[in-house]
Amino acid sequence: MRIAILDDYQSVALTMADWSPLKERAEIAVFTDHVTDEAVLAERLAPFDILCVMRERTPLRRHLIEQLPNLKLIASTGPVNAALDVAAAEERGIAIMHTGYSSTPTIEMTWALILASQRHLVREVSSVRSGGWQRMVGGDLHGRTLGLLGLGNIGGAVARIGGAFGMRVIGRSKNLTPEKAAAVGAVAVPKEQLFADADVVSIHMLLSRRTRGLVDAGAIGLMRRNAWLINTSRGAIVDEAALLDALVQRRIAGLAVDVFDEEPLPADHPFRTMDNVLATPHLGYVSEGLYRTFYGDTVRNIVDWLDRGDP
Repeated sequence: MRIAILDDYQSVALTMADWSPLKERAEIAVFTDHVTDEAVLAERLAPFDILCVMRERTPLRRHLIEQLPNLKLIASTGPVNAALDVAAAEERGIAIMHTGYSSTPTIEMTWALILASQRHLVREVSSVRSGGWQRMVGGDLHGRTLGLLGLGNIGGAVARIGGAFGMRVIGRSKNLTPEKAAAVGAVAVPKEQLFADADVVSIHMLLSRRTRGLVDAGAIGLMRRNAWLINTSRGAIVDEAALLDALVQRRIAGLAVDVFDEEPLPADHPFRTMDNVLATPHLGYVSEGLYRTFYGDTVRNIVDWLDRGDP
């Protein structure tokens, strides 16, 4: 069997799990680059029986799957993969397996972005490295309002941490009740009030037809000039054109973002150079603990599949 590990950006896949159970049973190839050209990708992947994909980095759509004659198993990290055409795989008899997951790294990343944005850490670090010293006055969290669009598992945990910082926490989710909000130290409010009142708005919703573009020009237009928008969920939840306009016109203080409409972020994208944007390369789930879960479960999944004699 031939196994391809895709998008191993940090070249760590083989060190994050014990792959020895597969050593005598398969040939493993690791690809550290990201390929967007489907023709190039199809040619690269055509010889492989098993593809190990990291979350949604490389979409496996129908047209690509149909060009992979040897493919028998897709081992995807995480419990779901929105970039995988499940129906197309099933029609060709291709098995799909998933791994465990933890939302803790994303919760931690959210607060890393909130804190870094409020204290202007990137610009201050750059000042020190270039021989300078203090340049800006940081913002406070205590006594300010944290607005959470989405108050589920991740949003609820972010809410509790906000309370520990002494913030007033407000939230909005589908089917959110006052009781559910109070359980995590928040107050349920309408969407319009959330955007108008919050000093920090943080998004914690799944991307769906209902949530795509949910943070539109109207919502962004309600935000305060001193407010920051934080997004560690999915880029497409926000109307990027409306957001860019607000940032260019400085109608909001800034954006701290870990997710984008197109990933990797194009080299010429404005987010890379704007001084009121703190952009990170989708690091929310990129932690040692979760990587060990992802790759450890992947190895076990492949071994189980081979042991069952599915090939």
